[in-house]
Amino acid sequence: MRLVHLLRGLTVELDLFGAEFASRNGLHPTDLRALIHLLDADRAGAVVTPGRLGAALHLNSAGTTGLVDRLEKLGLIRRERDPQDRRRVRLVVEDRAMELGQGFFGGLIGDLLGAMREFGPGELDTARRFLEAMTGVVAAARRAGQE
Repeated sequence: MRLVHLLRGLTVELDLFGAEFASRNGLHPTDLRALIHLLDADRAGAVVTPGRLGAALHLNSAGTTGLVDRLEKLGLIRRERDPQDRRRVRLVVEDRAMELGQGFFGGLIGDLLGAMREFGPGELDTARRFLEAMTGVVAAARRAGQE
């Protein structure tokens, strides 16, 4: 149970850190989750449409439109016609969002990377597998609770 409590503690600390970023930048926690989703998708080379973003965040169409409008008004994302299908709109993260995130989270990321240097490659691989497994368990429980 000690590891479960440690995971919970880490989750709470990360959530509080993210909430502080959101508060300082006039964002709702859902706005922050949307930006994270868009950044992760961009890193993976995936295109995100408003519909896909809404589905990922469990928002209805009106909620998704409001979210996208807010982020666009703040200059954090833009709507762009998909060059492969001009009927489709994709969401693109603006440099301003990345600069804000780097300015706020950069120090933490540097500290996390520094702490990781204390561990060997095998230990980090075990930690990665552990975190992936725990994420999978929580995601499955969340999906089961929605049924």
